[in-house]
Formats: sequence, C-alpha cells, structure tokens
Amino acid sequence: MDDLPEAAPSNPWHWFPEFYRWNRQRLRERARLMGSALLIGVVAGLGAAAFSLACDLVVHFALDIGAGYRPVAPHGEPISSWLGVTDTPLRPWMFLIVPTIGGLLCGLLVYTLAPEAEGHGTDAAISAYHQQKPIRFIVPYVKIVASALTLGTGGAGGREGPIAQVGAGFGSFWAGLWKMGPMERRILTAAGMGAGIAAIFRAPLAGSLFAAEVLYWSPEFEPEVIVPAGIASVSAYSVFGSFYGWKPLLEVNPPLQFNNPLQLGPYLVLAVFLAILAMLFTRTFYFVTYLFHRLPIVPHLKPAIGAFLTGAIGLSLYFALGNNTEAFSVLSFGYGVLQDAVYQRRNLDVVVLLAVALGRILTTALTIGSGGSAGVFGSSMVIGGSGGGAVGFFFHSLWPELVPHPASFVVVGMAGFFAAAAKTPFSTLVMVGELTGNYGLLLPTLWVCTLSFVLSDRRSIYHAQVESRAQSPAHQGEYIRQILGNLPVSALLAPDDEVPPLRPGDSLATILQCFHLSRSLALPVADADGSLLGLIHLDDVHIALEGTAARPLILAIDLVREDRTALLPDDLLVRAAELFMNNDRMALPVLDKGEPPRVVGIVRRIDIARACLDFLKVKAGT
Repeated sequence: MDDLPEAAPSNPWHWFPEFYRWNRQRLRERARLMGSALLIGVVAGLGAAAFSLACDLVVHFALDIGAGYRPVAPHGEPISSWLGVTDTPLRPWMFLIVPTIGGLLCGLLVYTLAPEAEGHGTDAAISAYHQQKPIRFIVPYVKIVASALTLGTGGAGGREGPIAQVGAGFGSFWAGLWKMGPMERRILTAAGMGAGIAAIFRAPLAGSLFAAEVLYWSPEFEPEVIVPAGIASVSAYSVFGSFYGWKPLLEVNPPLQFNNPLQLGPYLVLAVFLAILAMLFTRTFYFVTYLFHRLPIVPHLKPAIGAFLTGAIGLSLYFALGNNTEAFSVLSFGYGVLQDAVYQRRNLDVVVLLAVALGRILTTALTIGSGGSAGVFGSSMVIGGSGGGAVGFFFHSLWPELVPHPASFVVVGMAGFFAAAAKTPFSTLVMVGELTGNYGLLLPTLWVCTLSFVLSDRRSIYHAQVESRAQSPAHQGEYIRQILGNLPVSALLAPDDEVPPLRPGDSLATILQCFHLSRSLALPVADADGSLLGLIHLDDVHIALEGTAARPLILAIDLVREDRTALLPDDLLVRAAELFMNNDRMALPVLDKGEPPRVVGIVRRIDIARACLDFLKVKAGT
C-alpha cells in the first residue's frame, strides 16, 4: 500500500476514500480476466465430462463388445454402469484389429480437419502460450473425438492432453472474441490448460500449479498464470465433479504413512531408477516420432500402423506373462494396474510390473508418435507407478521391516517419474497427493521428486517447453523492465519532436506530405480544440492509395483508428513497452497534461529499442 497517501496524524481514516478508489480500480482491471477464467473453467469441466463419456462409449463398444476385454478401472473412476457389462469372452487376437481401426479413424479425422490435434495436446497448449498463436476453434472438438477413438480402442495414452487442449483452445478463442491483448490471451490459454488437468484428474490445486510450472523445463514458474488458473481449476473441478463424483482417482486404504527416516535410502534408489526410466521414455518417444515422420506414406495412415504395433505389444506381453490380463495395462488408459498394485494383488510381482512399465513406454511412443491423439501424463502415471511398484516389491522381499508397504513406492513412483520426464516436480507432488487423497507420503514424495528432477537430463517429454522466461517469445522485450525501468518517455523526445496534429478534414495529399516530413509510422489527428481523435497509420494510407477512384474523397477522419491509447511524458518506458505489447502497436502518441491534452510527440517501438541499445553501449563502455 506504498502508493497510498500518508494518513494525517489527526485523522487515521484520512486515506480511506483514496484506498477505496485505488482498490476499485484494481478490481475493475482484473474483473474481466478473472471472470473469463471462471467461464473457461466451466467450459473445461463440461469438456472433460463430455470426453469421459465419449471414452466410456468407445471402450464399451470397441473393447468390451469387440475384444471381450473390460479395462480395470481405479476406485474413483468406475466406468459408467449404465452401459452394462457384456458376456463377450476375451478374444485376445482382436487387439490386432480394434486398435488399428481406431488409429485409422483417428488419422483420417485429424489430418483431414485439424492436423494440430495430433500428438499430445498439452504440448500444443504450451506452444500456443510461448508463440502467442491462437488455437483454431475447431481443434478442441476434433481433439475430443480423435482422442476418444484412440484411447477407447486400445491406444496407449492419457486423457489430460486432449482436455488441456480443449481448455486452452477455449481460452484462446475467448480472448480473441473479446479482443484481449496478447498477455491476457496467453494467460487464459494457460489457465484453460490447467483447468482441463484439474477436472480430469480431480486435482484443482495441482492443475493451477501445473499450468504455471509446465511451461519451462527449468525450475521456473509463470507467476501471472497461477491466480487465473486457480479460479479456472476450481470451477472446472466443480463442474466435472457434479457429473463424476468427488472421490480421488486411486483409493489408498489403509492410508500410507512415512515414519522411518531409514526408508529414504530405498527411496533414493527409487529416484535414481525413475530418472533413468524417464530418460528412456523421452528418448524412445522422440525416436519413434522421428521414425514415423520419415515414413514415406500419407500421414492419415500412420496412426493405424502405430496402433497395430501397440496392439501387438499388448498381445505379446499377454502370452509372455502367462495369459495375465494385467499385460493389457500397456493399452488404453491403464490406470487399473495402479489400483491393483496399491492393493498388492497376487497377480502382480516385480516381473509383471517392470514388463508393464517398459511395455507402456513402447506403446505410448507408438500411439502418440505415429500421430495418434492422446496425452502423456496418464501414461507417465502408469509407467512411474508400475516402475515404482517393482522397486517397492523388490525391497519388500529383501527388507519387509524397512519397506512394509510396497504400495507407497507405487504412489511415490508416479510423482517422481513425471517430475523427471516433464520437469514439473512441485505440481506433480501436489497432483499425486490429490490423485490418491493421501498426503501421508508428502515427505518421501518431495524427496524423490526433487532428486529425480535433478538427476534427469534436459530432455523433456514436452518438446514445446523452453528453459526460462528469458527464452520465451511471449516475454520478448521484458529486458526493458530491467534495463530501462527508470527512464521516462520524455527522454526519447527531442525539443523539435513536437508533431503538429492533422485535422479531420485534411486530404490524402496533405496526409502524405505530413508523413514525408515527419518520417513517422503514425500521425495524430485532433479536433478543433486539440483533443486527440486517434492515429493514422502508414499502412492504412498505403491501402487507401490503392483505391484510385476514391482517392480524392478520402479525408483524415476516414483513416483514423479511434483507439486513443496514449503516453504521458512522465510515464516510464516500462509502461510504453507494455502498451506496445498489449495493443500490438508500432507507435503511440505522447500527450501533455493540459486541458485538453496536446500531442507533444510520437514514440515508436524502434525508439525504445535504440534507447536500450544506447544504454547497453554506455554500460559496456564503463
């Protein structure tokens, strides 16, 4: 509250009217952004519910009726009971046919209507944030259908990517609809991504943190995203929970606890193992993606090839493990193996869990790398949980007193693996706590997440991540805040820079002459009393010159852009940089404080760049 006037000693409430005006202005500035985040969360929650329903329908008809296989669902995610369960006997060989059909339909849909919907949608949302490119409105719809076909027919992946892209796509669309600036657009894009994660995993806190953390592969957050993403995540979770209930995804009963510091030793081994497993995952994923990109066939058919190979791996593991249906956890969602591992079912051991973890790496790479549509977070949970469970079962067989509950390694493994693969140690830490409804393992999870993150290499499963805000195109020009934060706009105005404004009735010839004399990209237009009406930009004059018949009739008032955004001489260059970035302008007028304000100059983007360069030259010289 440093910018408020000091209270007079005799009247302690002297500042209250000014405080009210200040707070009202602050709320007004944020109301549009926060209200938009709330609406985006509602849409993301509805999208998550619709996508879950679509997946249930495809699983029922493709896997249950077609292959006679009903995926084991985790405790908090029972497949819709209203669909019923068929008595179709298990037909393992159908896993060579059903996924192939799903991959073919997905490829035809995606590459015909929206090629951006291929792969894992979270990466597309991250790219949209950094590159500040709007997401086409059709993409989320294609993503929902294509991902339901991919996952429902046996393709390996997760549901978070499609819903993240749905939320991000609506955030981008909404910002464009209301003509918001680039900063608000990217914030709402990230908030929509976090809302989708929050809804589909019933993890609102983790969703908001994930949206701020996943944008970079270094330990850096995007602070401006957290609050809007928090609002969007709460509303998305509330909407989705109204349809699908409020239970956490996995049931951990009895609750797991950490009560022996000596267990940090086995957890250290787990962290090393998960870091190696994450490096294997990322390299396999992008190698397979590289191979499919070089495959000399039309992209429409590539997802079908990847799906056929995915089904073949699942079928091979099924027979190799002695007709153990847990092998099919390398297909579709695969969350059931996590619930079975937490319950320590008898059909699971170190060999089965390792086979599922390694097999899931291959099937995820084949499904998504070939162009199929699915997310990688869900698969990462299966890989990390299965790998962690294998380590837990191993230590339990050696030291049952030290590791009495292998299930704790399943839970911690889920978090540690994704922290290493996606470079998101803290949001993943919270995510797994919300997924299981169990925070008794917070300390070992923090231990494993941070260690696996540090031990992993720089390669992330999200290719669109950048190292830091300094490398993000979305933050280009922020160096001005650090270098020229104390320099006023008046420092860029020379005494002879005063720009005589054009009048509304000036002809096109007069406008051209003034542009020639001023050598500026924009000129102000003012009425008779000197009030600014707006700017005429040089590109608009160029367009007007192309219409030869109407050229004599064109006046200055016809070319004015009525946006009266302007600077004051006392404004800092930081303020000028923000206005340039948020309003996508090449030049802005500078007004004095008279009544009415009079134009005293024009500041261009290039002027700020030159001032910054001059500052750096002086600094280098000293």
